Amino acid sequence: MESLYQWLNEHQTVLWVLGAISVATFVGSLILVPILVVRMPADYFRPSRRPSESWTGRHPVQARALVVAKNILGVLLVLAGIAMLVLPGQGILTIVIGISITSFPGKRALERRVIGMPAVLKTINWMRTRRGRPPLEL
Repeated sequence: MESLYQWLNEHQTVLWVLGAISVATFVGSLILVPILVVRMPADYFRPSRRPSESWTGRHPVQARALVVAKNILGVLLVLAGIAMLVLPGQGILTIVIGISITSFPGKRALERRVIGMPAVLKTINWMRTRRGRPPLEL
């Protein structure tokens, strides 16, 4: 027990940084996740819907840079969501948003499986109805 106390004393800066990151992700998730969930089209998770890529008409280098940036943001959101499973924040919803932003094989099936979880779907639809948006269609 003494070594744990000593380790905590020696690493106070690390603990403060981790605490600050935890608070920042908690506040960020409280602000961003509901905004993204409400802005999502109701038919986004329907099997027949193919999300449009708004940068298809751009220069190839610019389009690739946007895809890379979008995937980096998505991966960061997934990692933050995983951290929020044990830290304060909306972990599963943040993971869903991160997955929906990224591009990878099998993405649609994974999205539909996660969004089909009753607790996730109920929470998302509750957020959407509070803002006057229709529930998600599966």
